[in-house]
Amino acid sequence: MNAIGVEVYWDYACTGSVSSINWGKLDPGSTKDVTLYLRNEGNSALILSMSTSNWSPSSAADYMTLGWDYGGQSINADEVVQVTFVLSISASIEGITTFNFDITITGT
Repeated sequence: MNAIGVEVYWDYACTGSVSSINWGKLDPGSTKDVTLYLRNEGNSALILSMSTSNWSPSSAADYMTLGWDYGGQSINADEVVQVTFVLSISASIEGITTFNFDITITGT
């Protein structure tokens, strides 16, 4: 997990910093939700964007999609927002038993 301008936590009190997510065992056609808390560490309001990269194996990106429920609202300095990330697995996935990828969250 890479974060620019924000910090990512497991809890609203911002005591448990997140460096990675263990998605666990996922079945074809399933989804997995993970709720995280993002705090604006800057001095001015931010809008967030999210991207994924470095999929391993690279074919995993063809069968998995990461989304989130962040609505594009401005986040003030020191404000904490709850965001749920949803990893969706294609029903047609085959041959991938382990995977990893990087998530980058950027505040601008």
